[in-house]
Amino acid sequence: MAILTKDEAQTILRKVLSYSKADECEASISGNTGGNIRYARNSVSTSGIQENTDLSVESRFGKRAGVATINEFDDVSLHKVVQRAEEIARIAPENPEYMPYLGAQTYLPSNAHFATTANINPDFRAEMAGKSIELANAKGLTAAGFLLDSSGFSATMNNKGLFNYGQTSNVGFSITVRTADGTGSGYATRNVSDAAKFDSAEPSQIAIAKAMGSANAKAIEPGKYTVILEPNASEELLGNMMRSFDTRAADEGRNFLAKKGGGNKLGEKLFDERVTIYSDPTHPEIPTRTWAGDGRPLEKITWVEKGVVKNIPSSRFWAAKNNTKATPPPAAFIFMGGDQSLENLIKSTDRGILVTRLWYIRAVDPQTLLYTGLTRDGTFYIENGKIKHPVKNFRFNESPVIMLNNLEALGKPVRVGGNLVPPMKIRDFTFTSLSDAV
Repeated sequence: MAILTKDEAQTILRKVLSYSKADECEASISGNTGGNIRYARNSVSTSGIQENTDLSVESRFGKRAGVATINEFDDVSLHKVVQRAEEIARIAPENPEYMPYLGAQTYLPSNAHFATTANINPDFRAEMAGKSIELANAKGLTAAGFLLDSSGFSATMNNKGLFNYGQTSNVGFSITVRTADGTGSGYATRNVSDAAKFDSAEPSQIAIAKAMGSANAKAIEPGKYTVILEPNASEELLGNMMRSFDTRAADEGRNFLAKKGGGNKLGEKLFDERVTIYSDPTHPEIPTRTWAGDGRPLEKITWVEKGVVKNIPSSRFWAAKNNTKATPPPAAFIFMGGDQSLENLIKSTDRGILVTRLWYIRAVDPQTLLYTGLTRDGTFYIENGKIKHPVKNFRFNESPVIMLNNLEALGKPVRVGGNLVPPMKIRDFTFTSLSDAV
C-alpha cells in the first residue's frame, strides 16, 4: 500500500473528513517504498527494502488542536484516529498563533517522480555496489559506500476545500575510499531524482583519485588562504544560511538578517553582486513537490539577486501580524554560478587550497552565521595553477555571509544534497588549526 494513486488517496482522505465533528479538520497521508545497500572494506555488509504508509489527522475546536497518527486504513481504524485527534483537541490549550486552514489552492504541476527510480530493484543496487568495489579493488584501495533509493507520495485534504497530491523519487549515493596505509582518503557523493542519470562508477573514480592523491599529506601553517570549495564542501554551509532565511527570526533579532534597531534587511545588498539564489519546484535538475507543509503553493522565487536580499520566507501568522507577504520557504535552492569547470578554477589560482569536503560543522554565532568544522577526504595545496601536494586537514572558522563577500570566481552548478551549488573560489578563508584526521 506504500504508493497510492491520486484517486486512492482522495478516497481515504474524504472518508476521514466524513467522520470529523470538529470545527476544522485536515488529514495528510504519505507513503514511500525503496531500498538500500551498504558496503565496507570492499564487501557488502547490509541491504534492505522498506515500505511505509502513514496517516495524520489534525482536528480543531476553535483555537485548540489535536493530532493523531495511524498506519491502518480500515474504516474502524480511520474512525478511531479521527476520534483520538478530537479528544486531544478538546483538552489542548489554545494556540495563541492560530491561523485557519487554507482553502482550495492552485499548484504548479509536479515533475519530481521518475519511473526509473521507482523501478530500482536489488539487482540494480548490487550492480552499483559491485562496480564501485571492483574499481577500488583494482587499485588496491578500500571502499565504503551507501546507496539509498526511494519513491513516495504525499496528499493533504481539509474541510475548507484544500487538496494536494504529488509523487517524488530520489537516489542518493556516497563513497569514501582509503589507501592501504590509511594516510589517503577520498570522497564523492551523487544525488538524482532520475536513476537513469546515475552510475556509481563515476563518483567512485573521483573518490579513488582523491584517495591516491591525498596520501602522505604535508602540514602547512593555518591562516587565511584562497580556497576552492567543491560543491560538497560548501553545500552544507549554504544550506545552513538558506535555512536561516526567516522574517520572524530577523525581526526579533535572532538571525543574520536582523537589522540594528529592529526589522530586517529585506532589500539590502549583503553579498557579492555575483550571488544570485532562487528556488523553482519545477526545475528539471532538482524537482520537488509544489506546495509547502502548510499547503501554500511553491513557485519560482528569487531570494538573492546580484547580492541583494529580494525575499525572506515568513509564516502565515507572522505575515498577518505585520501585514506582509506570507512567502513559504524553499524546498531546495539554486545558486547560480558561472560556466567554469573545477579544473579551470584550479588553473587560475597562483596559490591556494582545494577543499573536497567539510564536515562536523557546528554553529558558533547564529547572528553572524559563524560556523566551525573540519576539512576531510582530500585537501590539496595549489601552486601556479596546479595541485602541488596534499595537505593535512584544517579546522575552519567561517561565515557563509563573509565567504560570499570574498568571491573570486564561480564554476558551473551541480546537484548536491538536492540543491544546485557551484564550485567557488574564495579569498581569505580562515583556517584556525591543523587536524590529524584524514
